[in-house]
Amino acid sequence: MTPRRTKAKDLRRRTANRPERKTVVVFCEGEASEPDYVNGLRRLPEVRANTSINIEIDPDQGVPMVLVKRAIERNRDDEVDECWCVFDVEWPKNHPNLKEAIRLANDHGIRLAVSNPCFELWLILHFEDQTAFVNTSEAERKSRKLDGRSGKRIDAGQYMRRRHAASERAASLAKRHAQHQTVFPNDNPSSTMGDLLEAIEP
Repeated sequence: MTPRRTKAKDLRRRTANRPERKTVVVFCEGEASEPDYVNGLRRLPEVRANTSINIEIDPDQGVPMVLVKRAIERNRDDEVDECWCVFDVEWPKNHPNLKEAIRLANDHGIRLAVSNPCFELWLILHFEDQTAFVNTSEAERKSRKLDGRSGKRIDAGQYMRRRHAASERAASLAKRHAQHQTVFPNDNPSSTMGDLLEAIEP
């Protein structure tokens, strides 16, 4: 799922005194946990100093293909350096047209942070390993138990200090799937949210 950019953008735009911050637009399908998390990243001093993050939430909680098409349109703006789509795979019933959405994103230089089965898997990895297959409802229940929340909204602060551990666990899962030749969308559990962190952190 490594994207390829079709149009190189100049990240060296400068003011008189210092480089301009990189502008990143993040498209989310969810209206609670994903934006809460990205907002937590946006508030980190080390991120805020180098990256301007704008969050766009689909009003209809659109499927991945809808997010990708919106991102392609937004990416035409020369003031935008990168567009990201954050979405889930979902199990037992996957989102429709997943592979087509990912192919379209790759063709247009849209970056992806995909969690399988869902964003809650990424949240779980902040606290502990998750190596066994898990469906969406199981991941949601486990995530709520780990952080103590009662609904969809999360306290991003408790995740920020654990984000690098989550990235390491996600990388370990990716390596394990590669060793077993497990390919998307059967690479459950997995998450590429760590790629987004790498892109926005200095």
